[in-house]
Amino acid sequence: MNGKMIGAIIILVLLLVLAGVIYLACRKISRTVKGYSRMIFGTENVREGVQKMEMEYATTPKSVSSATGLYLPGIMKDFPEFHLEEMKSRAQNVLTSYLRGIDGGNSHMLTEGTRELRDKLDMRISMLRNAEIREHYERIKVHRIEIHKYRKDKGRSSIVFQASAEHIHYQEQNGAVVKGRKDRLEQAKYNVEVSYIQDVELVENTSDMGLAMVCPNCGAPLPSLGAKTCAYCDSPVVELNIKAWNFTDVEMVEK
Repeated sequence: MNGKMIGAIIILVLLLVLAGVIYLACRKISRTVKGYSRMIFGTENVREGVQKMEMEYATTPKSVSSATGLYLPGIMKDFPEFHLEEMKSRAQNVLTSYLRGIDGGNSHMLTEGTRELRDKLDMRISMLRNAEIREHYERIKVHRIEIHKYRKDKGRSSIVFQASAEHIHYQEQNGAVVKGRKDRLEQAKYNVEVSYIQDVELVENTSDMGLAMVCPNCGAPLPSLGAKTCAYCDSPVVELNIKAWNFTDVEMVEK
């Protein structure tokens, strides 16, 4: 056996050893990956695991930052006739109708809200139309809605509700989907703000939403949010109750 043949055999043996080492390493890596996949996803197939995780993420509702227990006593002190469940229902309707207004390209679909909120919706619809984009919200469902914040400033009281919602959300341009997916749900969180102003007519006819609350007879500032009579002219203040709360903003805070 000549030297060339011996050299060829040695090279062949080395290649076989290297192939064996690579094979064993690949098997070890595969077992390790499957082990981690089983531990994380509950399946050895990584692709199936990722798809399972994406599906769980798409169908698991977002948690809301609830401070209802913290703020409700103060709200009830300021507004004894405040109805939490009715206001939550209204906030839910405003949120869903706002999203449907975007989907339908029509701000008149908004069930209620200030001119400020309607202008915001009109502006979004106009921007989408100018960009020749259709934005869709389908299968809208609100899972939970709670009080997130309560603040009083310059005669205006505002409650921010935070809602956990799901929907199919995507954008189309020239018939093609350019953002989002048509076949998968999306979980999101929204803030819905509602404000209390003493005179609804003033709010509707004034662009300044930071109005101070004043007596409708003499114009003097009211001493407190729940005042029944004016401290200066003793005129009765008509309590507008639930109708005095107007929705001023809808904003997505997290997908």
